[in-house]
Amino acid sequence: MITIRKSEERGHADHGWLDSRHTFSFADYDDPQHVHFRSLRVINEDRIAGGAGFPTHPHRDMEIITYVVSGAVAHRDSTGGRGVIEAGQLQHMSAGTGVQHSEFNASPTEPAHLLQIWILPEAKGLAPSYSETALKDATSQEPLRLVASRDGGAGLLQVKQDVRLFVGKIEAAESVEHALAPGRHAWLQLIGGAITANGTELRTGDAAAVSDETRLSVTAKEPSHFLLFDLA
Repeated sequence: MITIRKSEERGHADHGWLDSRHTFSFADYDDPQHVHFRSLRVINEDRIAGGAGFPTHPHRDMEIITYVVSGAVAHRDSTGGRGVIEAGQLQHMSAGTGVQHSEFNASPTEPAHLLQIWILPEAKGLAPSYSETALKDATSQEPLRLVASRDGGAGLLQVKQDVRLFVGKIEAAESVEHALAPGRHAWLQLIGGAITANGTELRTGDAAAVSDETRLSVTAKEPSHFLLFDLA
């Protein structure tokens, strides 16, 4: 079963310095039909104006992943984690027992485009941590790249939940398949392009919730960029 979440149906907040699209309920956007999907709690697509950002604020008991699509984001947190995350890079902050952090557009003039992802952890009260990884340009030999998992590993973010996150980049007419084990679910978030997912069409900003399927087959109608979550 595939359920489509259309781009225009997402929540929208325009603060001038921040233009944000909310896939699930967030802040003032309350949608009882879209609170979460499995352990996936937040997907916010943010565009931040040059020099602007989120001042220091707290989080706890949440796995937070930031994927920078374009531009760069400067991060600093109370665990000592800090750095500039550029396009094609990801960062992971496990908020655990509590962290304070800030994120600002690293450029004073150019906008930054990013996806902020929150995943419910497998347990509360875990130790906070911070890590980051770089995404190599996807090629026809690696159109779907694993970037985060519970087990972690070389070049992977280690998330404290039974989830695997992939970044997909495919050219027009190319296809990629992902097998889903029994009892697993998937969420596909299309960042840009046009695809079919098991024959269902999606365009930029659309998403698909996938359950009771043994595989997910993605074919691009034009160069396309997406995130794929494999969830318990």
